[in-house]
Amino acid sequence: MDARTAQKILVENFAPWVLDLGLVVEEVGARHAVLRLPWDARLAREGGGMSGQALMAAADTATVIAVSAARDAYGPMTTVQQSTSLQRPVVGADVLVEARVTKLGRRMTFADITLTAEGADEPAARASTVYALLD
Repeated sequence: MDARTAQKILVENFAPWVLDLGLVVEEVGARHAVLRLPWDARLAREGGGMSGQALMAAADTATVIAVSAARDAYGPMTTVQQSTSLQRPVVGADVLVEARVTKLGRRMTFADITLTAEGADEPAARASTVYALLD
């Protein structure tokens, strides 16, 4: 799967409010995907940092793209669990969201996600997800 195909999956399968985040597929590989969450002041909370809700939605979305890449196609799936640790604020910078599938089973899949402000040395957040594969 290439980034263009992955972007098409994103556009065709996500709710309008997720698409409003402006996520762009930067890279996709056999078991991973990197999405860009562009900085937008509308996503900032009090104090100017990007909201945790936007970061969590980006992590969840990146997981779907990484799982689709690992399966070489999009198929119905749903989030079973997501755990996110917000570690430092993101202010005025795009966020690179890297999702890696750590286990791909027939019915369940697991992924780890790192969210890093562009140009930063340390992640702004980390997440782990569990998905049920519905087909």
